[in-house]
Amino acid sequence: MKPNSKQPWLHSAVVDFIFILSPPFLCLLAIMAFPDFFQESREMSVAAWVVLVLLIDVSHVYSTLFRTYFDKATFQKQKQLMLAVPLLSWGIGMLLYSLDDMLFWRLLAYLAVYHFIRQQYGFMKLYARKEQQTLWERRLDMAAIYAATLFPILYWHLEGKRLFNWFVAGDFIKVSYPELLPLLFGSYVVVLAAYLLKEARFIYRTKKVNLPRNLVIVGTALSWYLGIVHYNGDLIYTTFNVVSHGIPYLALVWIYGRKKQQRALNSTNTLSKVEKLVFRNTGLVLFLGLVVVLAYLEEGLWDGLVWREHRLVFSLFTGLPQVQDKMLLAVLVPLLALPQITHYVLDGFIWKVSKDEHLKP
Repeated sequence: MKPNSKQPWLHSAVVDFIFILSPPFLCLLAIMAFPDFFQESREMSVAAWVVLVLLIDVSHVYSTLFRTYFDKATFQKQKQLMLAVPLLSWGIGMLLYSLDDMLFWRLLAYLAVYHFIRQQYGFMKLYARKEQQTLWERRLDMAAIYAATLFPILYWHLEGKRLFNWFVAGDFIKVSYPELLPLLFGSYVVVLAAYLLKEARFIYRTKKVNLPRNLVIVGTALSWYLGIVHYNGDLIYTTFNVVSHGIPYLALVWIYGRKKQQRALNSTNTLSKVEKLVFRNTGLVLFLGLVVVLAYLEEGLWDGLVWREHRLVFSLFTGLPQVQDKMLLAVLVPLLALPQITHYVLDGFIWKVSKDEHLKP
């Protein structure tokens, strides 16, 4: 084994470990260190909501702008797609909400689940991009990611006693058929055990360990199983779900932008004004500041016009009238959800990287 052999980092060992690989493990350490704060029956406080939902979850949605609409080369290359997606999403959203508001939230929840699962698959593929694996080894990597994410989701559907929701109460279809869970859990264990055996064989054959790829798979299994199956509390679930998803995504967008900035200095590639400002050496504060401001504006409109749940946080929006007319809501709710929907859809097109590329723009 070559423990000091070069690892396939996206930026560097320190940056990748802190911001991409460690979040699920840090969540577990926090829960173990402060069990009273994270007790299962505890609802999210306003402060926890601000940190987890506003500053991480909603903010990471807006970071997609820097990989799409603010990315000059990408926007020019996929202009029709980027203009069509929000327009179609809004139209479909209005149609669904006018038919049944729960149908809108349900489909949005399942789209979000798909996005969350595919992000973990994407990170695994990024860290495996330089490996010479056989077909069945690659398929076991894929199976491990899907087992680590799909079993907890199926448990959520079949067990029927979870104390949390993805978006709103009732958004998941509850089947309540716990008799299937032992069979599913057995399959889950078999797949993960097969992955471990494959990895042991891979290490023996190549004398190398792909540390970040293994940490992605282990961290995914840890955060999804503990957050959904083992614990049963809204705060614990949201902490695992949001932190393990949002922070790595923010880091990935920043890493991509910095690499593109550096390459542009040594080539004829041109950057947009936003890219030049945000991805310079001192631009991290501006990057985070912009996504937080956009997240605050969106959530303020949600709270002022629809939810009315955090009026102290969004005091600037308390003068807005709460919309209760179903037809107006059918227009407004999909519009407010549009950044999120666009993020879910476009994300499937913008991170396609071949195994020989190093996060190449």
